[in-house]
Amino acid sequence: MSVVHVVLPGDIDDPAAPSGGNAYDRRVCHGLAALGWTVQEHPVPGGWPCPEPGERVALAGVLAGLPDGALVLLDGLVASVVPEVLAPHARRLRLVVLVHLPFEDEAEARSLALATGVVATSEWTRRRLVDRYPLPADRVQVAAPGVDRAPLAPGSPNGIRLLCVAAVTPHKGHDVLAAALATLAGLAWTCDCVGALTRDPGFVHRLRRQLTDAGLADRVRLAGPCTGVVLDAAYAAADLLVLPSRRETYGMVVTEALARGVPVLGSDTGGLPEALGHAPDGDRPGLLVPPDDPAALAEALRRWLTGPDLRARLRHAAQRRRDTLTGWTVTADRLAAALKEAAA
Repeated sequence: MSVVHVVLPGDIDDPAAPSGGNAYDRRVCHGLAALGWTVQEHPVPGGWPCPEPGERVALAGVLAGLPDGALVLLDGLVASVVPEVLAPHARRLRLVVLVHLPFEDEAEARSLALATGVVATSEWTRRRLVDRYPLPADRVQVAAPGVDRAPLAPGSPNGIRLLCVAAVTPHKGHDVLAAALATLAGLAWTCDCVGALTRDPGFVHRLRRQLTDAGLADRVRLAGPCTGVVLDAAYAAADLLVLPSRRETYGMVVTEALARGVPVLGSDTGGLPEALGHAPDGDRPGLLVPPDDPAALAEALRRWLTGPDLRARLRHAAQRRRDTLTGWTVTADRLAAALKEAAA
């Protein structure tokens, strides 16, 4: 079978709402096409994973219009929240759910039970799904995100240029970062936060107030969403990527930083350690701290900012880890294999 219907969130190509999930979906659609698949995309408008009734009807209409036996790859943001929409079509379609972020609830359990196959975007996610739901282990495959090779970032001698690439939402932990930086006001540093500011306006407002109250408004820049050459320039100018997420299933920005030899300071949560990985000699190309712990994050930042030997060691490890990263062709190959198995 060489035809796959891909059901996607409607904002997949919205430059104002970039996300790792959208970037992944777009790259694997291109990758499958490059492998010879006929990829028929079906973006479904709506506020997924919280659709309105009319948006559920629209998804039902998409599925009803597909021919019997069709192979359908559904983004988990859509599929995992509407088992009642999937159920009438589960026997006549080959449904494969692509899980970026496990919801770990009854709706997702029902949706995944209806699927012919499940693809997770990290080993950590696969383990969570198999542990959480009665899914046969051989039905849950992994196709981890790839990364494009990029020029090495030059880095500055004192390592003061911090970068956070994430939508400004509570689970990404910008408030934890602000609290940590407030204790380091006596040190030299700047921090650019690149990411959407529209997902949770109330949180953004509280974060701006937190930064103002701490006297950091002129040192922490909320730059909004960036893509393409603008995002490339942000990585090229960075000394350290900081990702203080409360929860992270993988963290594509981690490997994007490592592809440029930029070390990472991240939370020891979910699939983030998996994305960070190790250099061939076993060294970590960054530091991990407990999530939701401003004191631990501040101490790690202090070590980075005041430790030239630590900076040199982590940069060296990041440059060696860079050589072990896989590209998007590997991701597409693994996803294609999972689709073929589901179609068999």
